[in-house]
Amino acid sequence: MSTAPFIETERLVLRGHTKADLDVCAAMWGDAEVTRYIGGRPFARDEVWARLLRYVGHWQEMGYGFWALTEKASGQFIGELGFADFKRQLEPSFGDTPEMGWVLSPSGHGKGYASEAVAAALAWADARFDERRTVCMIAPENGPSLRVAQKAGFREFARADYNGQTVLLERFRK
Repeated sequence: MSTAPFIETERLVLRGHTKADLDVCAAMWGDAEVTRYIGGRPFARDEVWARLLRYVGHWQEMGYGFWALTEKASGQFIGELGFADFKRQLEPSFGDTPEMGWVLSPSGHGKGYASEAVAAALAWADARFDERRTVCMIAPENGPSLRVAQKAGFREFARADYNGQTVLLERFRK
């Protein structure tokens, strides 16, 4: 059972993941279009299972984590977003700063869902993270994700090498 809070926006529901989400998550993470800028390859079902368990564990151990995103009207799963401490080996280090991330299934692309969900999650975080910043890591070629980050108020503070790829490190603080 997830300890993630339930958040509603005008069109979306952000809720904790459950083991019942494995099939829809595996379909999303198995799509090469989705993973083009996130790992560069589709993820296997067992890798998605480990990711799902990591999300649940974040809520229990860190007090924050990732939500499953669903359309309010249809109940259809459209993606994931939230905050994590992935202990990434990169310079400059994120330290204990919560890292925000988001990913949407192709059915959720181009509808403004990412911006809507990111705004709701940042509002939730603003009430809980005190003075800590929030950061995110984005491939420089990922124009849609960069636009979501910039609209939300993230600004580039560095570039880094992560697993042989250049990534942009973005910082958010109201």
